[in-house]
Amino acid sequence: MKISITKENKENKKGTKAVKIILCILFMLGVMFTIFTQWSNFTYGPVSGDQMLINLTSPTDGTDSGIYVSALTKALLPSVIITILFVLFVFLRFKIVLNFKNYSAIVYNENIRKTFSVFLSLAVFFGGLVYGINDFKLYDLYKAYFVKSSFIEENYVEPKETKLIFPEKKRNVIYIYLESMENSYMSKDLGGMEEINLIPKLTQLANEGYSFSDTDNKFGGPKTPVGSQWSLASMTNQMTGLPMKVPGDYNSYGSSGNFLPGAWTFGDVLNNEGYEQTVMVGANAKFGGLEYLFSSHGNYKVMDYNYAIENGLLPNNYKQFWGFEDDKLYKFAKDEITRLYNTGKPFNMTLETADTHTPGYVSPQIENVFNNQYANAIYYSQNEVYKFVQWIKQQPFYENTTIILIGDHLSMCSDFFKNVNKNYNRTQYNLIINPSPELEISKTCFNNRIWSNYDMYPTVLAAMGVKIDGNRLALGTNLFSNEPTVFEQYGYDYVNKELAKKSVFFNDKILSPNGEKVSLRSSKENEKYE
Repeated sequence: MKISITKENKENKKGTKAVKIILCILFMLGVMFTIFTQWSNFTYGPVSGDQMLINLTSPTDGTDSGIYVSALTKALLPSVIITILFVLFVFLRFKIVLNFKNYSAIVYNENIRKTFSVFLSLAVFFGGLVYGINDFKLYDLYKAYFVKSSFIEENYVEPKETKLIFPEKKRNVIYIYLESMENSYMSKDLGGMEEINLIPKLTQLANEGYSFSDTDNKFGGPKTPVGSQWSLASMTNQMTGLPMKVPGDYNSYGSSGNFLPGAWTFGDVLNNEGYEQTVMVGANAKFGGLEYLFSSHGNYKVMDYNYAIENGLLPNNYKQFWGFEDDKLYKFAKDEITRLYNTGKPFNMTLETADTHTPGYVSPQIENVFNNQYANAIYYSQNEVYKFVQWIKQQPFYENTTIILIGDHLSMCSDFFKNVNKNYNRTQYNLIINPSPELEISKTCFNNRIWSNYDMYPTVLAAMGVKIDGNRLALGTNLFSNEPTVFEQYGYDYVNKELAKKSVFFNDKILSPNGEKVSLRSSKENEKYE
């Protein structure tokens, strides 16, 4: 038997080249749908359609360069290589014949190639498309634009019109969003998923304060409904008592200079009561529109990576991970809190950590405790926040200061959780330290709760000694009270389905009232605080 491979004659049929190009484009799109979806899952964990769309329409300034490198090397480059191979297959014309003594058989020629090219191209395109649609839950995105729900309107309590009574001596609050901090990092005997407790110091702190659990176990946390699965969304939830829904006609969450202008937020409440407010992050605050949330609600001083560079807190060429490390964040925060205290006014200091963002950052100067980078980042980060809390306790303002510690969302480091039992319920760490002695606490309020980040809005105010008429703000419920949350009242699945739908009330009243755009204070205006 002999194998002969010969080049076939050039085709003369009109339109053949155009068809080949279309097939290559469809194949390329299918490959990219598949590979980028897989890359997204590996890098960020499950990502919903609303999260994807909001992030695509929000500022990306300050993104960790490692994300771009990963996207290039692990997603774009493989997609290009695979597509090139397919292009060569489509355009190189040859025939393969098996020659025997008495006969010959054609095993590959132009007709076979045409048939296989069409089949492969369409299969890859539609397979990748369906895979992406299902994985990103894009049907929910369809509902967000075209299927209406009146749930928010019917259950919304207008914070601006709710009677709030502050104590005679207003309490300070230090609000710390702990990047990706979960109860799952605890040891199994405490309800976590680890053999060794990765957050022993946070566990110790939890025994000194109040936390809310979705189980009988002390260490539980909130549900993560639609519009709450990433940092900015979580902060928006906790400040507004509302989900972060997909952009409407007049709003793109910051890039257009417009961020929920119809909302009356936690920051607005405190600003109206004469609080001095600062938010500090170790990254570029423009990322995702974070700066716009705080600059448009509450007159916050925004201290981020750019602020640190511009004001000499860091050398001009300094950058680690997303900006600067958590230990520097707490160092700068100590100085800023001291400044806030010396103003003589009640203050709100809000922080967001970064070291535990996937894949985790650990300073080369720190001795690793575990064999896993992310585990080391978790352990190191919880040590830093513990030391910071201990510092706060030693300050003259501590007696009149409430501390909030909460994981901003579930970790997106999917590789770290690949061996976790699918039935295990992962929850955000949450803790309130040193609440007001005037706080009224229900004995049955802490366990077996069905709650979300929305509920932190009135709960934190209550922890500061604020009396809230009806114990409700927006969609949030004061968890210290006996009032049921909206999830306890209606059921989590039902509420989540309704929140995923289009809310005309949200679009018209919260997202873009009257279609008016709100001009926001730029970061440069922070100079007035210096």
